[in-house]
Formats: sequence, C-alpha cells, structure tokens
Amino acid sequence: MFDLLGSLTNPAGATAQIVGAPSAWAAELMAGALAALGLERGFVVHGSDGMDEITTTGPTLVFEIRDGKVERRELEPLDFGVRTAQPADLEGGDQARHLEVAKAVLSGERGAARDIVLVNAAAALVAAGKVDTFLEGVAVSVVSLDSGAARGKVEELRRFTRAGSA
Repeated sequence: MFDLLGSLTNPAGATAQIVGAPSAWAAELMAGALAALGLERGFVVHGSDGMDEITTTGPTLVFEIRDGKVERRELEPLDFGVRTAQPADLEGGDQARHLEVAKAVLSGERGAARDIVLVNAAAALVAAGKVDTFLEGVAVSVVSLDSGAARGKVEELRRFTRAGSA
C-alpha cells in the first residue's frame, strides 16, 4: 500500500511523471488517481513480465495521462525500435552487479540493459514534452549515452550528493 501511495505523493509538484506499478490493477488505479490529482502528462506502466517499468521482454501495459484523461494501451519493444530481450538478459543481482551494469550502460555498452534504459528514458522525455514520440525519445537518449552526457550528469549528481553529506 505504501508503495502505491509513495508514487502518488510527489512533494516536488511534478506536472509530468512516469510511474511503475506492481500490477495491471494497480496501474489503472494509480493512473486514475494521478489524473484526479492534476498530473498534466504522464504514464503509469506495468510490464507483462512483472516489471514496474517499461519492459523489453514483451508487452507493457501503459496508462497515458494527458490533460485529465486516461488512455489505456499496450506497447511492444518494437514501438521503441529495440529488440525483444530474454528475461535472463535483464536479471538483477546484488548492489555490485547493479553498479557494474549501470557503468556499462553509461559507458556505451550495447545490449538488453541499454535498451531498457533507452525505452524508459524515451517515455520520460515524451511525458516531459521534450519529444513527441517514443522513437524520438530513444534517439535523444542514444545521443546522451553515446556522447557521455548521461554519464556526466550521473557524475554531477554523485558529487552533489557527496558534498551534501560531508
């Protein structure tokens, strides 16, 4: 219950958002709540593989919120121009494994981990109104990763958070 409520209470007053849901039922409920709370544009997503994000292993249930209305649809990896991944390609692990994967993606390594980052970044860019389509969002995200800009932002955030804790 607190996972659902936490996603709905954004103290920053965001007008655009992408939120992952633990189930199809929860996704629909959360989308209705976000629309009622005044979210201007956003997506509530639930992957067919159980992921609470846009998945690349198959279809993703998407509730798009726009100007107080909610539209339900299903997206496939191909809608983003990426290949369908095997679940084993996206297996998690411990903190060290997550860090290793993040560094690889930020260093430009291609593969399933990069693709899932690209599709979720693309959706965030569409929600924020920075691009009009998911394919455009993927293209912008590819440039950000390949140019090192994304890695630079992560380093900037790391320095900022370390300075704040000193």
